[in-house]
Amino acid sequence: MNLPPLPSDVEMANYDLLASALVFGLIFTLYVRRWLERLGSRYDISLPPGPKKLPVLGNLLDMPKKFEWETYRKWALDLDSEIIHLDLAGTNVIVISSLEAATELLETRSSVYSSRARMPMINELMGWHFDFGFMPYGEYWRQCRRLFHQEFHPTAARRFQPKELKATHELLGKLLNDPEDLEGHLRHHAGTIVLGIAYGLQIQPKNDPYIRAAEEGVQPLLVAGVPGTFLVDALPILKHVPAWMPGAGFQIKAREWHKLADRMRLMPWDAAKKEIAEGINDSSFVSYCLEKVDQDGDIALQEKYIQSTAGTMYAGTACFELLLSLRFTDMTDLFSRLRYISALASFVLAMLENPDVVTKAQKELDNVVGQHRLPDFDDESSLPYISAIVKEVLRWRPVTPIAIPHVTTVDDVYRGYRIPANSIVIPNAWAMLYDENVYPSPYTFDPERFLKHGKLNRDVKDPTAAFGFGRRICPGRYMAQHTMWIAVASMLAVFDIKKAVDEDGNTIHPSHEYTSALVSTPLPFQYSLKPRSPEAEKLIRSAVA
Repeated sequence: MNLPPLPSDVEMANYDLLASALVFGLIFTLYVRRWLERLGSRYDISLPPGPKKLPVLGNLLDMPKKFEWETYRKWALDLDSEIIHLDLAGTNVIVISSLEAATELLETRSSVYSSRARMPMINELMGWHFDFGFMPYGEYWRQCRRLFHQEFHPTAARRFQPKELKATHELLGKLLNDPEDLEGHLRHHAGTIVLGIAYGLQIQPKNDPYIRAAEEGVQPLLVAGVPGTFLVDALPILKHVPAWMPGAGFQIKAREWHKLADRMRLMPWDAAKKEIAEGINDSSFVSYCLEKVDQDGDIALQEKYIQSTAGTMYAGTACFELLLSLRFTDMTDLFSRLRYISALASFVLAMLENPDVVTKAQKELDNVVGQHRLPDFDDESSLPYISAIVKEVLRWRPVTPIAIPHVTTVDDVYRGYRIPANSIVIPNAWAMLYDENVYPSPYTFDPERFLKHGKLNRDVKDPTAAFGFGRRICPGRYMAQHTMWIAVASMLAVFDIKKAVDEDGNTIHPSHEYTSALVSTPLPFQYSLKPRSPEAEKLIRSAVA
């Protein structure tokens, strides 16, 4: 293998000089930009309030390192403002902390607030340009979004309920035979649903190659997605720096991570198309979309839209953001086995602390469903308390406390405050779901808040903030809610969920510690999961036989 010659000392000195010039130029540009904004803005309108800013750096040193949503909410309360402004070394950041402001800006004015940041490392170097969750607002995004909505609007999503029900029964069987591996079973459960619905593929009970490909493809995204990890995101021109140049190690990483993203995207796509051609795959997102391809149009482009949309589902950045959570033990564990805990883990945690909720739910299930069959989707309208539990889990422990940031495309004004074009807009979903004016006693897990006279109270705001906002709201939220509802109903119907006890009979209380990340999940906790009765055990075994 022929490698390029190592740079000489003179060349190294030139590289150092170039790097210094780039840094100096960046600082000078940021300083001039801030000076011009203060002296000569074409708006005579102030920016939203925010923490005190330093010259050039702005609020860069103030940014919280973990649980950002809590700090953002504190700033908003201290400043008595539903929107606040942060300056990250010249980048305008707007944090929204109220449902009212989020509705007005991200939904009513969605054409202005629906784009995404460029993210050169992720989209241009790592090969994630296919994921419409990261795409800027435009025609390609609209086509992918249209495809997704076409197959997953509330009515269409019901076609996939048999797959969701079958996967839930399999989950019950796994929990019965091995109740201690909740995390592993939820991982397999989510993988079964994603692959079954997106591609119509069956997965293996253990070490499934498709799940492994998804794990290895997504893990680098969690690294590159942390702001400030790679300088190329701040200076996109660096993406043209050759990999052999000192300091360009990010290019080597990107090259390897691109291969993983390609494998994750292409492996299930190729397998699904092969099965469809053989006539053994006719009930998946891919099969439904391929049936509707316009043979007189650009077939390759249409298939590219379908492939991108299915790949987005598979990666978990669209409808299964609700269900999946990714975390690392450390950076050296980058390509180790993926671990996740879903919103269902938060449900189990809530049940441990609220045995009265378990009792009420099981009473409702026994009255409506009985103890001689498992719940079905047809029971949903008759089980309002179960629905209230699902809503409260989403509100109490939102899986994405901060929604993926939006980007403004033009200048805007809101309540007398200027919001510049190209601002990063962060919806603080956690602050909205913990707003005492909307949800009294927000730290208390209370499904009753969504009920009135034994029925769902339509006057209480649904926790839709858990799914995002405007044109960027999770398009698969209906299917995700269906999946979670049937899992919650089924688990409560057949299992007693209680706190674990140690060898001396002492109750083990969970810590309620959560990860601080884009997707926040509970750290591992102990629990007791046992069949409610011999009849319940028989129901589970007959359902998976």
